[in-house]
Amino acid sequence: MRRRDRRVRYGPYRDGPDPLAPPVDLRAALNEIGRDVMEGGSPRQALQELLRRGHDGRRGLDELTRQVWQRRRDLQRDNRLDGTLAEVRELLQRALDAERAELGRHDTDDARFREMQLDALPPDTGGAVRELDSYDWRSASARQAYQQIRDLLGRELLDQRFAGMKEALQNATSEDVERIREMLEDLNSLLADHARGRDTPEQFAEFMRRHGEFFPENPRTVDELIDLLAARAAAAQRMLNSMSAQQRAELAELAQQAFGDPRLMQSLAQLDAQLQGLRPGEDWTGSARFRGDNPLGMGEATRALEELAQLDALAEQLAQSYPGARLEDIDLEALESLLGEQARVDAQRLAELERELTRQGLFERAADGSLQLSPKALRRLGESALREVVDRIGGRRGERETRRAGAAGEPTGATRPWAFGDTESWSVSRTLLNAQLRRASGDERALDVTDVEIVETEQRSKAAVALLVDTSWSMVAEGRWVPMKRTALALHHLISTRFRGDELAVIAFGRHARTVELGELVGLDGAYVQGTNLHHALLLAGRHLRRHPDARPVVLAVTDGEPTAHLAPDGEAFFDYPPSPATISATIGEVDRLTGQDASFTFFLLGDDPRLAAFMDGVARRCGGRVVAPTVDGLGAEVVADYLRRKGR
Repeated sequence: MRRRDRRVRYGPYRDGPDPLAPPVDLRAALNEIGRDVMEGGSPRQALQELLRRGHDGRRGLDELTRQVWQRRRDLQRDNRLDGTLAEVRELLQRALDAERAELGRHDTDDARFREMQLDALPPDTGGAVRELDSYDWRSASARQAYQQIRDLLGRELLDQRFAGMKEALQNATSEDVERIREMLEDLNSLLADHARGRDTPEQFAEFMRRHGEFFPENPRTVDELIDLLAARAAAAQRMLNSMSAQQRAELAELAQQAFGDPRLMQSLAQLDAQLQGLRPGEDWTGSARFRGDNPLGMGEATRALEELAQLDALAEQLAQSYPGARLEDIDLEALESLLGEQARVDAQRLAELERELTRQGLFERAADGSLQLSPKALRRLGESALREVVDRIGGRRGERETRRAGAAGEPTGATRPWAFGDTESWSVSRTLLNAQLRRASGDERALDVTDVEIVETEQRSKAAVALLVDTSWSMVAEGRWVPMKRTALALHHLISTRFRGDELAVIAFGRHARTVELGELVGLDGAYVQGTNLHHALLLAGRHLRRHPDARPVVLAVTDGEPTAHLAPDGEAFFDYPPSPATISATIGEVDRLTGQDASFTFFLLGDDPRLAAFMDGVARRCGGRVVAPTVDGLGAEVVADYLRRKGR
């Protein structure tokens, strides 16, 4: 039995995103966006910055744009547009040299007369070729070179409008030229009828049946055909616009000699005029400066101008600077053609990332219409920040129990979805019910981690927590802005998911203090305002603690400077540096009041200011609190560890 030879060919996946490619890492992308937002950028700017710089090892829009401009620069730097003129001059000189050599072998009046004819030719190439149209060549090689000029001009003119014609007409016969002339007549007739609204699908089908060999792109409608031809004709016009006036004049005169039949140029001129009328939106007036050493023929030069237009369009698409811009606008086929397959893959992954970030509901519109991070995005940022903190605590201390936020107490009767770090017992009935409901929707897996619910237990103690974060300008200037925000995110996520009985208030203080929502803090811009009003922050902390008299009061303060402002009786902030005695007195007085309410204090000092350290050491001894001096990177771990330590007491 003969075995059939079955060969398998592999190639790049073309039908949408590669199904075997790794999934988009939304968590890492959101972390990058969140960091930019916390540094002061808007969510829209943060998303655009992510797409511009790239993600997960993929090139971003900026790098792709740089490569587009590099290719554009190389194209203009390496080439020039007078290749056809140079080749015609060379062929003309070859013809004249061969003819003079032949005439020199004959000592006759006719030979001398012919030499005089050659000496009297116009100095410009176009005029000389025109004058030689009726010349009776004595040299066979000279006649052949002159015929090559005519053939070259015809092939170049057609190659400008129809792809591959220069090679296809390498040895064109008179029958070939006649077929081309008939095609141009039929094409001009079809376009004229289309302009008047008189063309029919049958007319187009008949045209393609007769002349489809000239259109390898296989346009399906008259409009597709016009789009194709108009883009090339406009590029040909831009090529002429890019040449000097003398070069344009020479080419115009030479074009009349194409294939020795001026009717060809007349048909092409009629075609160009119709295309310009049908597609006035094409760039018919543009030009470009080419300054290289590589001569391009007319067809090659036209394609170079087409490529420049494609590169300009790609640069605009990659810039995403026009209203309503989307990454789906990028022409992936043009991108691959000009920059390679990997560029297409990178752009596809960026578009997929943008689409998934939007589809997952990580952004929402604020009341003023601006884009902002959604609660879902804030939860994910908090989860990520907490995960980093937990890893840092575990790596620093090696204490496994620090991962168990909220020790179990008596069951409350409620359940909740399992989360990383939970050690409570499973609710078997809820877990099995969730699995059954999921399988009813078509998922055949017996059990999934998303099915698991755990028995919720009472916390051993309820706490009212006031997190005071310094938002003075020094926090921005010294690189402490983002770590401060990530600390608040981590603590907020920990309390909202593991210790939901606790009450957290985040209080930002600079010249004044105010209680802020998490989303507001994440998007808070740093402002150059002097003042560290710890006194006002403690006043707001006391208000929060008094709202929850049954909870244990906890004050966690993050700062990098001495108190330099306090709230005056009229509600205005008084600022002075060095700190005035009135500011110190007001701040200590509020600490004493909170101490009287049995509040526990921890002060987290950033930087190495000895005056601040001495002041806070004194305050801590006065209120029985603690002073911690973490590194910027270790701030979150210290704050969360301190909170967990208090919960474990």
